[in-house]
Amino acid sequence: MAPDPRAIPLALYVHIPWCERKCPYCDFNSHEHFDPALEQPYVDALLADLDTQLAHALGRPLTSIFIGGGTPSLFSAQAIAALLAGIDDRLGLSDDTEITLESNPGSAEAGRYQGYRAAGVNRLSIGVQSFDDGALTALGRIHSSQQARQAIGLADKHFDRFNIDLMHGLPGQDTATGERDLRTGIDLCGGHLSWYQLTIEPNTTFWSRPPTLPVEDVLVDIQDLGETMLTEAGFERYEVSAWSVPGQACRHNLNYWTFGDYIGIGAGAHGKLTLADGSVVRTRRSRLPRDYLAGIERRDCVIIERVATEALPGEFLMNALRLRSGVSEHLLMATTGVSTEALEPTLGLLQQGGLMQSGTGQLCTTETGYR
Repeated sequence: MAPDPRAIPLALYVHIPWCERKCPYCDFNSHEHFDPALEQPYVDALLADLDTQLAHALGRPLTSIFIGGGTPSLFSAQAIAALLAGIDDRLGLSDDTEITLESNPGSAEAGRYQGYRAAGVNRLSIGVQSFDDGALTALGRIHSSQQARQAIGLADKHFDRFNIDLMHGLPGQDTATGERDLRTGIDLCGGHLSWYQLTIEPNTTFWSRPPTLPVEDVLVDIQDLGETMLTEAGFERYEVSAWSVPGQACRHNLNYWTFGDYIGIGAGAHGKLTLADGSVVRTRRSRLPRDYLAGIERRDCVIIERVATEALPGEFLMNALRLRSGVSEHLLMATTGVSTEALEPTLGLLQQGGLMQSGTGQLCTTETGYR
């Protein structure tokens, strides 16, 4: 039975692709040399991009907006306000719509943060990565530990909800410095912490010139100690790298992991949509900003690919099993139109191997399976 797309939550992802400097570990679609003169044309392009996808909304309200990058906080509060006003005109926003903006500490200013809040942003995500100045230098970050603390102070003043990103397994890090970094993050993060291990990805500077990272035993020690610290501090690990106190989980990310729909706009943005006939498509935009802007003019910057029915269970599980609690078995049918029988015999083998729970009505890993 085909899913009813009107019953599937809808979110919006907005990609702003510029950074002051490309970090050596970053494989995201980000580009240096931002020209402020592009700010208004890019906002216009984003809204024109959204116009081409309004039919996919099917009258659904937006549950969340995530403005990511790149460094969206390179854009002025006025530009973000114009963007959100345009989205509101087209899809309608409510007081309950979660609107997150990514920010780097180096671009944190009191007036700017206050302006983002006035523009309608109600959740901030701050890319701290470390509170150790030596580690920040090794990571190619352009902010200091002191600037990170100042940015968090401003976020705490102007926003009820904010997140900080923190990495571990950094060059030169040992268990003691990893513990100190995380302790600071727990004390300052406002109730939500994205805590994840540095990995070396292809097509990055670190891939061609890799730094010396901690050995595996140290990585395991940092991971085990960190999980204990976070749990004892009252945080729940609701997703692989996401920890929060009650009520602070990121609704936008939860929509991804529960196979909700999301419209993607902006250079390199991806989307996932359930069409009126129940089929599921993936969308993506041209990666280079100049190509994206030119494509919006020509209306040919988008690539749409239908997800084959036989691929849907695998795509669903790759998302849903990131959640520590898993999801109800009924959600597979509700979002894909495919029953859990399509998961056999793989599901049975995973259960026999002690990696998946059985008989609970949930698609959920065991502790071993989650690791």
